Amino acid sequence: MTDLADLIRDVPDFPRRGVVFKDITPLLQDPAGFERAISEMARRVAPPEAVVAVESRGFIFGAALANRAGLALQLVRKRGKLPRESFSVQYELEYGIDHLEMHKDAVRAGGRYLIVDDVIATGGTAAAVAKLVAQQRAAVAACVFLIELTFLNGRGRLPGEEVISLIRY
Repeated sequence: MTDLADLIRDVPDFPRRGVVFKDITPLLQDPAGFERAISEMARRVAPPEAVVAVESRGFIFGAALANRAGLALQLVRKRGKLPRESFSVQYELEYGIDHLEMHKDAVRAGGRYLIVDDVIATGGTAAAVAKLVAQQRAAVAACVFLIELTFLNGRGRLPGEEVISLIRY
């Protein structure tokens, strides 16, 4: 998928010194490139019951995948952003902890759900979302990402889950 990788821009020292940020906005500005990314994600996954997208850039890819497959889109947000009763999970960040939430009626017990985000780095966010799905006695069909930062071994935080990434660094 080198053609998609060509649409990712490296931004050195963002958000802090020593980090090379993978900027997806050039891909989003290229309709053909974005279409290729969505098509490739859709091709690699079996249809789940619904798509679970992670705030915020995961919403972009999750919405497009759900729309293409005619599936419901469920949102995972940071604490306090959802208007109805929600499940919450705490997860570790590099410098502390945070919380993610999903509406209690977002997934059905026994259902299979596709987790979608733009990047998997350390895997903490994806693991937290998988935990939210499991809290509701549902299963993760797969986790799909545009970009995987393999040197951070994020997929190691998702044992037993199918992890799909289109571009690997």
